[in-house]
Amino acid sequence: MTMPTPLCPWRMQVHHIHQETPDVWTLSLICHDYYPYRAGQYALVSIGHQKETLRAYTLSSTPGVSEYITLTVRRIENGSGSNWLTQQVKRGDYLWLSDAQGAFTCDTLASNKLLLLAAGCGITPVMSMRRWLAAHRPDVDVQVIYSVRSPQDVIFADEWQNYPVTLVAESQASAGFMAGRLTQAMLSAVPDLTERTLFCCGPAPYMEWVENTAREMGVLQVFKEPFFTPASPAAGEGVMLTKLSAAKTFFAAHGDSLLQALESNQVAVNAACREGVCGCCKTQVLAGEYSVSSTLTLTEQEIAEGYVLACSCQPLSDLVVA
Repeated sequence: MTMPTPLCPWRMQVHHIHQETPDVWTLSLICHDYYPYRAGQYALVSIGHQKETLRAYTLSSTPGVSEYITLTVRRIENGSGSNWLTQQVKRGDYLWLSDAQGAFTCDTLASNKLLLLAAGCGITPVMSMRRWLAAHRPDVDVQVIYSVRSPQDVIFADEWQNYPVTLVAESQASAGFMAGRLTQAMLSAVPDLTERTLFCCGPAPYMEWVENTAREMGVLQVFKEPFFTPASPAAGEGVMLTKLSAAKTFFAAHGDSLLQALESNQVAVNAACREGVCGCCKTQVLAGEYSVSSTLTLTEQEIAEGYVLACSCQPLSDLVVA
């Protein structure tokens, strides 16, 4: 059992755990109070017995539809949050969650034609929204394209039998799967593509390709919820960050915010609004060049001492952070 934090006041009990794929598990939780959330949102989870360790995970369940509140988690090598949730947490344990966060949701849109795209674990908010649409707006024309590494990596495999979906497998494609990766030709085959509102979730390179390609093809409304992956130092492109308090050096891609760089390398950081408003991700930069888009919650002294809001900090060179 973890401990509550100021950001994670909601106590939930693990009812059961289901393995979705070789490296993905869904934890079904019971909240004894009413827990308000919207389809597609995420929550912070208090990890282990360390009060200040928080991780963000999608609420893969659907309000008003799902029997339980669920977290669907991919185990990442050396990932403290994912390893604890998938390997140590058991039925009957208690978890502490934050209020639901995020604006990646479709429940306020008037559009009658949607295209939902996902890769890997990016399917978690998409499935949450797909259930909500089926329950509350069955008249909406919904197209889904889901990309995975192999047929064995399809999350919610049984449930997809309830909804039309195009499955794309990068390798070992079998009956019912298109082979390879998402292509422009696959997008072109979507009926009324330019009339659709597009929701997309997955790794950063996938997200970038989808947005650029879809906009070039005339899609006007694109909403994204990225899941970040570490940049490779071998690529020779990116910035190097050294976090002294963790005695850790890692790399991040050009264009990533400091928060994205920290999270993609499994470095603990509190983050809630991700828009430079709440101040949760305050981080001290000791050396290096950067730009900031928000200093809303910082004092003049903190700014002078190198404190930034990680979600609003753009590295311009290698950085050293406290």
